[in-house]
Amino acid sequence: METASNVILIFQILYVATALGTMIVIISENRNPLKTISWVLVLLLLPLVGLIIYYFFGEDGRKQRLISHKMHKRLNRHSIARKELLETLSPPPEYKGLVNLLNRMKASPLYGGSKVTFYSDGASKFDALCEELEKAQKHIHIQYYIFLSDETGHRIRDILVRKAAEGLEVRFIYDDVGSWKAKRKFFEDMEKHGILVQPFLKVAFKILTSRVNYRNHRKVVVIDGKVGFVGGMNIADRYIYGIKHGIWRDSHIKVEGKAVAGLQTAFLIDWYSSRREFLASDSYYPPLESKGDNLMQIVTSGPVGQFKDIHLGILHAISNAKECIYIQTPYFIPTDSLMLAIQMASMRGVDVRLMIPRHSDTTFVHIASMSFLKEILDVKVSVYFFEAGFLHSKLMVIDNSLTITGSANMDVRSFEHNFEIDAFIYNAETCRRAKEIFFGDMNQSTQLTIEEWEKRSHIEKFKESVTRLFSPLL
Repeated sequence: METASNVILIFQILYVATALGTMIVIISENRNPLKTISWVLVLLLLPLVGLIIYYFFGEDGRKQRLISHKMHKRLNRHSIARKELLETLSPPPEYKGLVNLLNRMKASPLYGGSKVTFYSDGASKFDALCEELEKAQKHIHIQYYIFLSDETGHRIRDILVRKAAEGLEVRFIYDDVGSWKAKRKFFEDMEKHGILVQPFLKVAFKILTSRVNYRNHRKVVVIDGKVGFVGGMNIADRYIYGIKHGIWRDSHIKVEGKAVAGLQTAFLIDWYSSRREFLASDSYYPPLESKGDNLMQIVTSGPVGQFKDIHLGILHAISNAKECIYIQTPYFIPTDSLMLAIQMASMRGVDVRLMIPRHSDTTFVHIASMSFLKEILDVKVSVYFFEAGFLHSKLMVIDNSLTITGSANMDVRSFEHNFEIDAFIYNAETCRRAKEIFFGDMNQSTQLTIEEWEKRSHIEKFKESVTRLFSPLL
């Protein structure tokens, strides 16, 4: 009995020493004070469990440099130098500051001559994707956060296998955590058929720490360097058949023309980062004809480098909006700066509308999202609950000529932890089309009033408040 008591005492001492040491490390990293306090609370309020959660999700990847920042810049510069004789384009005067900001932070050049096609349902997106894959002649580069081995996954897989058999170069990146539910044999069979398959930041139990936290959330396809796809849709049946409480509403775009080079660069950087294979042949950057009149920047962000590029780009766009800001996002956990920018925009007379799902696929994050709504309702932001199913769309419309869409949600995880990609599109017609999509979804939504929101039970409000304490970690 005494021996058992001694073992328990030793364990308690070791745990306290480890927890205190972890707290010292967290404080010494000079993170955002709110995030530091949140992690300290996790460690204090959840003994042992809190320590496990930290080692899985709390380590600072920016310090570890999961991908060398120096190599990232070198790859980006090398690709930009070869992808085209970059023409000198004059950005729209109202967005000159935003264009310069994104270019200087991330070397995201402004491309002209691009055509954009929207897809707001899975069936049309996958039909278009399969059609373009079938037309491929030289190479296919495909990358998804989630690629499931279901009916839709097999449909795409079969085309890739057939194209590889025809002699095309087929490269495929999947996120090792996002695609956990897919059978390993599914990816192994791809490799056996000549597809170059690469998991991103593969997780093994011996290194199961921050690699779970920092995931590649991008969805990018590039075909022959001439056609590209980017957006919020992964590869899974739910995008076509929906879920138990309705449709899975999402947004994706097809890009044709010069901006495809930006998608190619993003893929090839991720390919090098995960496989250490440097690819920058002219064959991946063919001469591209003008396909439309969209001006566009392809912007990536992730836990490398000094700045949170997509976050700062969105913050700049919201802060300078003059007429309207329409936002669709599945999760609404804004940073303090974004919340303030949204509030200020509404108070200076901008028409600000936020659309989020009534029901979410992630309960904890959804509860945390609810805690932020009163702050924007108080300043007359129009809030809509999408009722027809789950809204997974990441779409933002600013005034009459800026559309932002891609993989990034409006939450801390997308802005700080995940590898994301967004297209910043400067074009009045594309903006008009994006607004049509937003207004169409409004017809399937219910507007929330401040009076209705105040009627929530005290238990609901308290639950949201407690969950919000951990919002910097979500």
